[in-house]
Amino acid sequence: MRYLGLDVGDRRIGMALSDETGTLASGLPTLGRIGPRKDVRALAELIRRHEVGEVVVGLPRRLDGGLGPQAQKVLAFMEDLRPAAKVPVVPWDERFSSVVAEQALVEGDVSRRDRKALVDKVAAILILQNYLDYRKLAEAEARKPSA
Repeated sequence: MRYLGLDVGDRRIGMALSDETGTLASGLPTLGRIGPRKDVRALAELIRRHEVGEVVVGLPRRLDGGLGPQAQKVLAFMEDLRPAAKVPVVPWDERFSSVVAEQALVEGDVSRRDRKALVDKVAAILILQNYLDYRKLAEAEARKPSA
C-alpha cells in the first residue's frame, strides 16, 4: 500500500509518496495553494492516480503538545480532504519537521533561494518517513511473542 505525506502550509503543500511496500518516502513536487476546493480536488486526483491507501498529514503541535492556530487550520483542511480522498486521512505530530528540513538543506549547502522551494517537500518526506518507520516498528513489536 502507498502512503501520501502532506506538510500543509498557508501558501504551499509539501508532498511525499511512499513506495508500494510502505517503506521509503520520496518527495513529490510541491503544490501551490490555490483555494480549499481546488487544493482538495488536486490532492484527490493525486491519491487516485498513485493508488494511495492512506494520507498522513503533519499536525504542527505546540511545544506543550497543544494545538495552535496553524494546527486548527490543518485539522480543518483534513476534514475537507477526507470525503474527497476516500481513504483514511490521519494526523501525525510534525513538531520541528520544517526546522529539521531547513537544517538538512543548509548542511547540504543548498542556496537560500533554493531552500525556500525545497523545505516543504523535505518536511513532507520527514513526516511520512517518520510515520512509516513508526508503523514498521509497531508491526514488529506486535509480532513478538509475549513473555
